[in-house]
Amino acid sequence: MSISSVAVSVEKVRGSSAKSSAAVVAEDRVAAEEPLEIRLGYATPDGHTATSLSITMRTPGFDAELAAGFLYTESIINSNDDVAMIEHCGAAAPDSGNQNVIRVDLAPHVDVDIGRLQRHFYTTSSCGVCGKSSLDALRNIGAKPAAAEHGRFSKDMLITLPDALRARQRTFDETGGLHAAAAFNSQGEILVVHEDVGRHNAVDKVVGSLLLQGSLPANELGLLVSGRASFELLQKALVAGFPLLAAVSAPSSLAVKLANEFNVSLVGFLRGDTFNIYSAGERLTS
Repeated sequence: MSISSVAVSVEKVRGSSAKSSAAVVAEDRVAAEEPLEIRLGYATPDGHTATSLSITMRTPGFDAELAAGFLYTESIINSNDDVAMIEHCGAAAPDSGNQNVIRVDLAPHVDVDIGRLQRHFYTTSSCGVCGKSSLDALRNIGAKPAAAEHGRFSKDMLITLPDALRARQRTFDETGGLHAAAAFNSQGEILVVHEDVGRHNAVDKVVGSLLLQGSLPANELGLLVSGRASFELLQKALVAGFPLLAAVSAPSSLAVKLANEFNVSLVGFLRGDTFNIYSAGERLTS
């Protein structure tokens, strides 16, 4: 079994056993959830320093991809060349307890405004960010609408994706408790899949995988998520260059607003042979 799931003891109540003491004790598996601290190392006028940037609750595994994707979708880095090193603290001693801390050292040419980062992460981790502030932040970092010529996806291909994604959700089969995200091409091939207890982490792992492969921006790819399409996921898709975000569940109002403003094709309720198109439907061909 992978570290993405953990064995627990449960009492299984079925049918008539709910009215008696005949519950069956058995072993079950649940999705693993542990904190990951992301530390950022970068050059300063006085040398080199490191700071704790973020802590997220995640499913262990693909932590380097998660950290890289997080830094990219938060516009802290712009390419794979901005990363000098990614490794767990205590990587030489896996039992040291530091596998939940990962450090990303940036290349010397990367300019880091740590004051802006601290203000940003303080805001987003406390009471949340209002829609207007979030949209303004995207404009301020230079986010541009998806080009009209980027990406063409057939409607017949789209309806095949949820089953293809579900077939590759190995940890979901064990636990029933994980979100998934996948990058796919116009032929319907799923290129990267990741699962996580956090839907935003699953997306960051996909983005990080593409970044470390040198495959960003993802101008000709689509992003598929197993749950709903929130503003946060749409924002990550936009920054990574995806012209299409497809979700098996509903989008939020702010996700729809963002998709329309930045010309990202947004698909929701992708189930069976039906789906809704909320923006930029011209990318979806018959």
